[in-house]
Amino acid sequence: MIDFLNRNIFQPHPELLVFITVAIGFLFGKLRYKAIALGAVTGCLVAGLLLGAQFKVEIDGTVKNLFFTMFLFALGYKVGPQFFRGLKKDGLPQVLNAVVVCVTGLLVCWGFAAMLGYGPGLSAGLLGGALTQSAVIGVAGDAISNLPGLSSAQVKSESNLVAIGYAVTYPLGTILCAMLLANVLPKLYRKDLAAESAALAKELDTPGDNPDLAEGYYEVVLRAYTVQRPDLAGRTIEDFEKQQRELGRRVYITRVRREGNILDHDQRTALREGDVVALSALRGSLVEFDPRTHVGAETDDVELLGYETETLHVVASEKHRLGRTIGELRREPFMVGVYVDKLYRSGSEFPYRLTTELERGDTLILTGPKRLVDPAGKELGKPVPTSFATDMVWVGLGIFLGGCIGIPALTAGGVPISLSTSGGALIMGLVFGWIRGKYPTYGNVPPGAQWFMDTLGLCLFVAVVGINAGPSFTSGLSTAGWGLLLFGAIATVLPLIVGFLFGHHVQKIRFPILMGVLAGGQTTTAAIGAINETSRSQIPTLGYTIPYAISNVLLTIWGAVIVLLHH
Repeated sequence: MIDFLNRNIFQPHPELLVFITVAIGFLFGKLRYKAIALGAVTGCLVAGLLLGAQFKVEIDGTVKNLFFTMFLFALGYKVGPQFFRGLKKDGLPQVLNAVVVCVTGLLVCWGFAAMLGYGPGLSAGLLGGALTQSAVIGVAGDAISNLPGLSSAQVKSESNLVAIGYAVTYPLGTILCAMLLANVLPKLYRKDLAAESAALAKELDTPGDNPDLAEGYYEVVLRAYTVQRPDLAGRTIEDFEKQQRELGRRVYITRVRREGNILDHDQRTALREGDVVALSALRGSLVEFDPRTHVGAETDDVELLGYETETLHVVASEKHRLGRTIGELRREPFMVGVYVDKLYRSGSEFPYRLTTELERGDTLILTGPKRLVDPAGKELGKPVPTSFATDMVWVGLGIFLGGCIGIPALTAGGVPISLSTSGGALIMGLVFGWIRGKYPTYGNVPPGAQWFMDTLGLCLFVAVVGINAGPSFTSGLSTAGWGLLLFGAIATVLPLIVGFLFGHHVQKIRFPILMGVLAGGQTTTAAIGAINETSRSQIPTLGYTIPYAISNVLLTIWGAVIVLLHH
């Protein structure tokens, strides 16, 4: 094995080094303490630095640019609907807080880098790691390569320092952000996140009207009963279900067996004694209704209970339904017998309540009888059949157009200023993601493909960056000095403190929501995980999605801005 490595097979086959780096990086990324993990991106960067220092292999720059451009398009595509949604009036407070955090972070990192005499590479590395935004590595590298007056050796050296500065400051930045928001600030202000979240959850919903989201579980039950009560015989299915709705219950008759035969479903069917009916209901509604008393004895009828059900993904797009709450939609006639199982927003599961307003691009998971689910899906938006095929025409065209708008450059003081091909891909990703939210029949990019472009694309990129920077890691770290770690920690904490003081004392944002806003403002996924764990609730996530979308764009742009500021 030692002889095998000594021959350095990676020199003629650098692609093998990339893949073993990714494998080890993902293994490193699984290291965690409670809700805080190192993460695959940082794991791949560390693995790349270590293996690059050992084997000294140079990977072609086109490879990493390909993966990075793909990642930025996927990032924009994922957050596009929320990004444009945040620019509307009711999302502006969260947007404003995110902007405060991002601008403060840029100013703090710029000030520290100027004070310490850092060049553009270490300045960008400090910003990317302290503010936990991995995309800064690529954007800063592009910006450095476009700086006038730098030799190819200087460009390479400064680009390597970006990765080194990021690797030093990111792990501590992630830990500090999670600890500050999940533990330190709540304790300083004597706030119990769990109690505050529980109280806020009750305020967001009218007490007693939330059978869709009982605490701790969601369960639809289907049971069969024989009609034995004379007061039920003679009534139509429509009358029965209408009475239950008026009583605040969601109990429906889905099928009827009469004299051994299963009848075609018809809301006008009048029930008779001896009929066997299938009742579909939320468990709480069924317990309250007590079928044994109001219908008759329970029976087991496999064929009757085995009707065809459907789980349908629906992208909200019907204009007259947008802005309506889940509670309002539940009372619509087309939702009879149809249940909202889950709601996804910006690619992540969203902890909806009855008061949650439907937004363009939201994905609802509807469940129920197929004959009811299909019409309900069309009322809400565009039903999207589960498909694993990616529309590569859409993806390829989006990245190409983004690259084209990123190429032209203006010149300021002799310095070319442009979006770059990667920045253009991010902008076009936002636009294409917004179009997809508005017209869901276009541009299918299933979750697996999004993961590949987003997560794996970034991990492959940083793995190559790490491999190329590995040989200069030790000398680069000695150049930066351990002060980088200290000032990186301060640069993580200060923007969060400013954002907190502004959000708590000026904007008056509720505490659990504000913790989510700040986690999104610094795009720290580990932090929202730690906050949810401490609060024992998904309520803080309500403040996470819009700031996360806005800050992903701003902090990525900051990677180029800080390079220009320190040139």
